[in-house]
Amino acid sequence: MTLDELRRSIDQIDDQILALLEQRADIVSGVAAAKKEGGLPAYDPERESALLERVAQKGAGRFPRESIVAVYREVMSACLSIQAPVSVAFLGPEGTFAHIAARKLFGLAARYTEAVTIDGVFDAVRRSAAVYGVVPIENSTEGSVTHAVDALLEGGLFIRRELVLEVSQCLLSSAEQLTAVERVYSHPQALAQCRGWLAKNLSSAQLVQTSSTASAAREAVADVAGAAIGSSLAAELLGLPVLRARIQDRSENATRFVVLAREDSPRTGADKTTLGFALHDEPGALRRVLEIFDGAGVNLSRIESRPSRREAWDYVFLVDVEGHREDAGVARAVSELRERCASVTLLGSYPRSGARGP
Repeated sequence: MTLDELRRSIDQIDDQILALLEQRADIVSGVAAAKKEGGLPAYDPERESALLERVAQKGAGRFPRESIVAVYREVMSACLSIQAPVSVAFLGPEGTFAHIAARKLFGLAARYTEAVTIDGVFDAVRRSAAVYGVVPIENSTEGSVTHAVDALLEGGLFIRRELVLEVSQCLLSSAEQLTAVERVYSHPQALAQCRGWLAKNLSSAQLVQTSSTASAAREAVADVAGAAIGSSLAAELLGLPVLRARIQDRSENATRFVVLAREDSPRTGADKTTLGFALHDEPGALRRVLEIFDGAGVNLSRIESRPSRREAWDYVFLVDVEGHREDAGVARAVSELRERCASVTLLGSYPRSGARGP
C-alpha cells in the first residue's frame, strides 16, 4: 500500500473509533439513568479498576499495554462526566505529584480542586466540597508523611484506594548552568529525597522550604538565580526548563498516595486494611497485641507509632495488614484488638496498589 492509502485506512479506523465512542456514550447515559433509579452513586471505582484490569489483560496486539490503561482511563473519565463529573481535591497547586496521582486515578475529565495544605484536602472531603481527596501518605525514601497520617487518625474519613507512583524529581530553573543557582526551593520531603545530590552539586545554594513542589516551581519562575525541585509536569505547566532530571538520591524513589472518601472500598479479594490502635500503659502490651495478628493468620505489612495528641508521651500505632476488614482473619483480629486496646480505629479497607483481584 502507498503512504496515502495507509493514511486513508487510518482515517477510516479513526472514524470507526469515534462511532464506537458515540455508542459507548449513549450506553453510559442509560447506565446513569439505571444508577439514579436504583439510588446508586454515579462513580464506581471498583468497577473502573476491574475494567482497566480486563482491557490491560486482553491487550491490543502491538499497541503498548500500558497505553491501553491510559486511553481507557480517559475514555471512562469522559463518560463519567456525562453522568456527573466526579469532584476530587488534591494537594496543590497544579503540577504537584499529588496532582499527577489524581489525574492517573481519575483522568482528565474529573473536576479538580486545589488545596493549599493536606488538612485542606481532608476538610474539602469532610464538608462535601469534594467527593474524594488525594494525598501522599508515605515515601519509599523518607517514610511517612506525618501531616497525612495525623489527619487520618483524627477520623471521619477512610482510605478508599491507593496508588504507588514513581517520583522522578527534576531541577527546574531558568538558569543555564548549575553555578548560577543560588537558591533551591521545594517541599521538605523533596529536598530530603535529593539531599545527597544537592550536597554534591549545589552545596553552597540556600535551601528554601515551600508548601509544595509546584509552589516551589512558581518561586523559581520569579527568581533568576533560583531553582526548584519538582515534577516535569510543573515544568511543562509553567514553561520552566528542566536543568537536570532524576536528581533523587535513590532511583527507585516512589510515593504512596491514598484516596480519601466517606466510605472505604468493598471487598475485592486483593485488599489491604489500615487501622490505628492505642495501648494500655503496661509491660508487654505491644507484644501481646502483635500476637493477635499472628494468631489470626493475618500478615502485618507495616507498623509505625505516632504521638496521640491527647497527652505527652502517649502514642497511637498505625498498621497495614493484608486482607479486607470483612475477611474472617482480619475481622477476628480487630475484634480481639477492641478487647485488649484502649482504642481501635479502622482507617479503611481498599485494593492494594497494582494487585490483581480474584
